[in-house]
Amino acid sequence: MRTLSRIPERIGDGWRALPRIVRWVATAAFVAMLAILPMVQVPLLDTPDTDFPSLLFDKIGLYVLMGIGLNVVVGKAGLLDLGYVAFFAIGAYTMAEIGTRLGWSVWVILPTAMIVTMVAGVILGLPTLRLRGDYLAIVTLGFGEIVRITALNTDWLGASRGVNNIPWPSPIGPLSFDDILDPKPFYWVLLAVIVVVIYLLKRLDRSRVGRAWEAIREDEDAAELMGVQTLKYKLWAFAIGAGIGSLGGVLYATKIGFISPDNFPLNLSVMFIAIVVLGGSGNVPGVILGAFAISYIPERLRGFSEYRVLAFGAALVLMMNVRPEGLLPRRVRGRAVDNA
Repeated sequence: MRTLSRIPERIGDGWRALPRIVRWVATAAFVAMLAILPMVQVPLLDTPDTDFPSLLFDKIGLYVLMGIGLNVVVGKAGLLDLGYVAFFAIGAYTMAEIGTRLGWSVWVILPTAMIVTMVAGVILGLPTLRLRGDYLAIVTLGFGEIVRITALNTDWLGASRGVNNIPWPSPIGPLSFDDILDPKPFYWVLLAVIVVVIYLLKRLDRSRVGRAWEAIREDEDAAELMGVQTLKYKLWAFAIGAGIGSLGGVLYATKIGFISPDNFPLNLSVMFIAIVVLGGSGNVPGVILGAFAISYIPERLRGFSEYRVLAFGAALVLMMNVRPEGLLPRRVRGRAVDNA
């Protein structure tokens, strides 16, 4: 069992030992493979009871993006956020309201929603980020419910009726969104967004901000004594995580064309937390693997009807027993945090 549990570390060490050009070429080939995935039938990945291209966008892709966003808050900065679905909802409602009332293009609304949601993240963070641990988790949990209940009781947000006739994206070159039954264009846009987000986060991770997050996660008191402005960098984490969550909300709303408060229940926040914990808190490849496991396994087991939830739960318990630190945990780095 111990030998099996060390396989991911050995793979990771082998990957990091490769020359940079080899890693770039392998990454590009992997992204290209993901791009053609909805156009080919892979027997091992096929879901007999669910349309696989739709699953790639509606569950796997969105869960990956939301897991990456929450990983900034939970995995990078060590802040327990149980209300992350709120930022997903704010992005979706920004898309719905601006799209239906002002008629803006989806591509203009996308950065607008990101800014709006980042501001919401800062507004939430300013009065709450002096809290830690369970107290912070309770406050963020309440924030998630406040957003949902506000949407449920606000007429201009559609209240319980929701918002419909959300506009579809305009074409991007040869990429058209006219076919309502074709999820592939949305998947390709989502894949591009995920790639860009991962690249920017990798750059950020090597910056002063990334070093400050690492220090705060390991020991916030020690980081503060070393001169790290903890509140400032925690606000950065909340704002960036919120902005990434809003991107998923915008793409989700424009794809389905209708949203209501019922689309943003509390259990989605729990699911996003499970993705980060299962995959490996603080490690983006681990989060991607966790998102795939949590979104794909239930659909693969759909043929088992009422037993699929039990089988899915048993699989999660088994994985967490074999890998309690996550499927691909982060690599601990021993570097100082100076002048953060």
